[in-house]
Amino acid sequence: MKESAPIEHGLPGYNWTLKKLRRWIKQVFACEVGRRTLSKVLNTHDLSWKKCQKVLKRANPAKRAAFMTAFQKLYTQVCQGAMRLIYIDEAHLHQDMDLGYTWAQKGEPAWRLSHCPRLQDRIDWYGAYDFTNGKCFIWNEGGCNGDNTIKFLHHLAAWLGPLTAPTVIIWDGASCHTAKAVQAEAARLGFTLVPLPGYSPDLNPIEGLWKWMREDVTRNHCYAST
Repeated sequence: MKESAPIEHGLPGYNWTLKKLRRWIKQVFACEVGRRTLSKVLNTHDLSWKKCQKVLKRANPAKRAAFMTAFQKLYTQVCQGAMRLIYIDEAHLHQDMDLGYTWAQKGEPAWRLSHCPRLQDRIDWYGAYDFTNGKCFIWNEGGCNGDNTIKFLHHLAAWLGPLTAPTVIIWDGASCHTAKAVQAEAARLGFTLVPLPGYSPDLNPIEGLWKWMREDVTRNHCYAST
């Protein structure tokens, strides 16, 4: 399981399941093993059933490592109360539902009605996570572009209040972040900008906010309007 995929053993796919393991054991050892017994064996070898996390293959490991080294210095300043750290990102929540697990009657499918809205029927959210104080701020007013990014920065500045300490914003390299007008306005507002390495959403904790919104707001429900 740790060193090979099912497809290398004449089984379908790249993901091991108990069903595939039982088939493999039967092929190799010509014996049947129960699911419960197999689970116990896997647990004794420190293996557990868990949801996979995606790491983007196009990410540059060296740049990610360099970012984490630089982040340690920022984190030390945050712990010392010498700096305020803000993460920013955008999310696009569609009017249609995000499907997920729910409780339902045994033996019956868990149907949910969809109004079949168009893919462009969505809300583009800007979000900021105040890493220093553990608070979130979200704002929406049309698409995510340079002009609206500048507006968002102004709303963010008002939400943060007077900047009594150096304030660092960490965000990705989206075009609405790297535009010269946006960079200039951020500097005028007193923000220092630090870019995330490319293809590294896992290094932005605000992704947890979007995950929560999709779980508690849009999961299994299609709204009548945006």
